[in-house]
Order: sequence, then structure tokens, then C-alpha cells
Amino acid sequence: MLKKGVLTGLLLFGIFFGAGNLIFPPTLGAMSGKNFWPAISGFVLSGVGIAILTLIIGALNPKGYVYEISKKISPWFATSYLVALYLAIGPFFAIPRTATTSYEVGIAPLLPSNMTGLGLIIFTVLYFVSAYLISLNPSKILDRIGRILTPVFAILIIILIILGVIKYGATVPQTASTEYAKAAFGAGFLEGYNTLDALASVAFSVIAVQTLNQLGFANKKEYISTIWIVGVVVALGFSALYIGLAFLGNHFPIPADVMASDANKGVYVLSRATQAIFGPTAQIFLAVMVIVTCFTTTVGLIVSTSEFFNKTFPAIAYKTYATVFTLIGFAIANLGLETIIQYSVPVLQILYPIIIAIVMIVIVNKFVALSKIGMQLTVAVVTAIAFTSIIGQQFKLTALINIINTLPLAQASIPWLIPTVIGIVVSLFLPNKQKSDTFEME
Repeated sequence: MLKKGVLTGLLLFGIFFGAGNLIFPPTLGAMSGKNFWPAISGFVLSGVGIAILTLIIGALNPKGYVYEISKKISPWFATSYLVALYLAIGPFFAIPRTATTSYEVGIAPLLPSNMTGLGLIIFTVLYFVSAYLISLNPSKILDRIGRILTPVFAILIIILIILGVIKYGATVPQTASTEYAKAAFGAGFLEGYNTLDALASVAFSVIAVQTLNQLGFANKKEYISTIWIVGVVVALGFSALYIGLAFLGNHFPIPADVMASDANKGVYVLSRATQAIFGPTAQIFLAVMVIVTCFTTTVGLIVSTSEFFNKTFPAIAYKTYATVFTLIGFAIANLGLETIIQYSVPVLQILYPIIIAIVMIVIVNKFVALSKIGMQLTVAVVTAIAFTSIIGQQFKLTALINIINTLPLAQASIPWLIPTVIGIVVSLFLPNKQKSDTFEME
């Protein structure tokens, strides 16, 4: 049981490991200054805790999140939300980000500054053509490469962290940016959204179930125990990696002009720390490892997103979806990493509270019956709060911002949490109650 859990946990760690897991922790470290620990605590809670809980709940669900959301909320909401979720972890955010991160971490430091724009176009053409061709006939070879190279790359990152802490651990951190100076935990919690891991857990929980079923289990108890071991393995791995990368970013000396610029601080720390610790030639090795690791993720995302859309809307062929999503990813990748991050943030701040609320409802419903009307109202309220918050921020609407700020925990960037809890409690007393499906081994 322990062996099965550890092996599956390592596999899922490799699947999760991508661009966001690399660049956002050191960025947080650089921006949080002396408020590092509350900031990284918020980041780990949303980037690891919620993601792993979502994964475990999905793996315990015999029919997946689409069934749970359809039954508890409504089929049209399940389809609408999951379409938005797959577009986020697919062509609009994660796919272009893997390509752009590969370029900015691995290739851009090797090029003259006046060549970076043209270099990005050439690189992404080659990158996406290769990814598209493989996605049309995904093979086990690619999967095996990803399983081998991702753990190797993770080990190298750990070595970088250890040597970096030894070399720069005594360096005084930068001054905290405005958001981290005001509410470090909340800013870190929101930064954890950028990893996309909680959203990806909805899709990856299916992979977890398939992998665990292949291993075989004597009974339901052994299966459930193994799922929790998987969760612990992945959570410990990512928490250690995130804290280490963030600590390196917190203490690595970043020039004032870089801190003041729009340059991604995580990319800067990774590239410069690698060169400073291992020498200039290490950049070539870093480039190969980052590109291959991100490339396997890109292919996997193209395949999984295309398969979801083909299954949901079968009138259009898988190949057509793969073509369209590859072209969208290519176009958005050429906007640059910082642009991708900036336009993704508002969308993630809407999608994340909803999936967290759904996971909370699923967990409670496994123990007690809940009213369908109450569950619908809970998700509706959370969705309304998320939309209102983002509209207020994006359009500088003071009235909407003030409304959100009156909610408990608004200063911690989680104004939807207490309304979610209240909604679940109310669901205990409203009519039309339903019990969660009993988990059964197939």
C-alpha cells in the first residue's frame, strides 16, 4: 500500500510539475521581503493544500467532478464551469505559459537583448509545431520521458536551492511590495492561484484513479488509504520545493532596476542563480531541462483539453480541437510571460473560489445530506462575490470594492469563505436534501 501510494504520488508530482511551479515561488520570495513567512504560508495553502484536497476528493469520486457538479448544482453549470476551467488550464493560460517560460528561463538569457522578440517567435513556432504533431498521436515514450526527466529536474532544482541558501541565505531580503506589505498572507494566497494546480486537480484526479486502478487493490479500505498517501507525498514534495524556491528568491540579490521593471522576478532568480552557482555553461543545461519538462506538460494539456472538448461536444473532431488549441496557445505565448500572467489573474480569481466552494460542499455532503437548493445558492453567492470583486478591481468601481470589503476576511483576500460556510450550514436545513453517492470499487 505504501509503495503504491509513493509511486503514484511521484507520478502525479511529475504531471503537476510545470512552468508555474517554477516561476511563482521565487517571485513571491522577491516581492514579500520581510513578510516572507505569512506570504509563503498563504501560497502553500492555496497552491498545495487546496490543490491536493481537490485531487483527493476527485479520486474518491467514482464518476468525477462533472457528475458531482451536475447533480449538486446543475448540468448546464457543470458544462459551463468545466469548459472555462479546461480553457484556463489549456490554451489560454497554461499552454502558452509553458512555452513562454521555457523560452524566458532557457533561451532568452543566451541571446542578445535585441534578439529576444524575434527569438520568441522562432522558438514558439518550433515548440508548438512539435507539440501539435505529437499530440495527434500521443505515445507512451513521451509519458516515460516526462516521468524520468521531471523528477531529475526536480532534484536539480533542490540542489540549486540548497547551494543557493548556503550562498545567499544571509543576504537581507528586498523591501516588500505594496500588496505584501499590506496583507502578506492574502497576497500569497492569491499568488498560489497562478500555479493553476487546484484547477488542474479536477482533470488530474481522473489520471490518479486510472493509475491506482492499474495497480490493483484488495479492498476499498486499501484504495482509500493509498489515495491519502498519494496526497501526502505530493503535498510534501511541492511544499518543500515551493518554500525552498521562495526562500532563494527572498534572499537572492536582485538589482533595483530589475525589481522596478516588469521583468518576471522568478525567471530572473532561476536563471541568474543557476549561472552564479554552477557557472555560465549551466544555462545551456537549464535550458534543455526546462524546455523538455515544460514540453511534456504542453503536449499533455493539448491532449487532455482536446479530449474533454471532443467528449463534451463530439460534433467536432479531436484533431480540429487540437489544431485550434495549439494555434491559440501559440498566439498567446507571443504576448510574453508577464502579459499572460496579468490577464490570467482576474479569471483565476473567479474560477478558484468556485472550485473551492464545490470541494467544500462535496466533502460535507459525504457525511451529511445537503439541500440541492442550498448548494445551488451557495455556489451562486460565491460566484457573485467573485465576479463583483473582479469587476470592482478591474474597473475601479469604488462602490463594488466597498461592498466586498464589508465581508469577513476580505482583507485576507478570501471574502467568499464565510458566505460559503454559511451557505453549507443553511443547506443542512433547507428542503430537497440529497446524499452523496457511496464510493464503490469497480
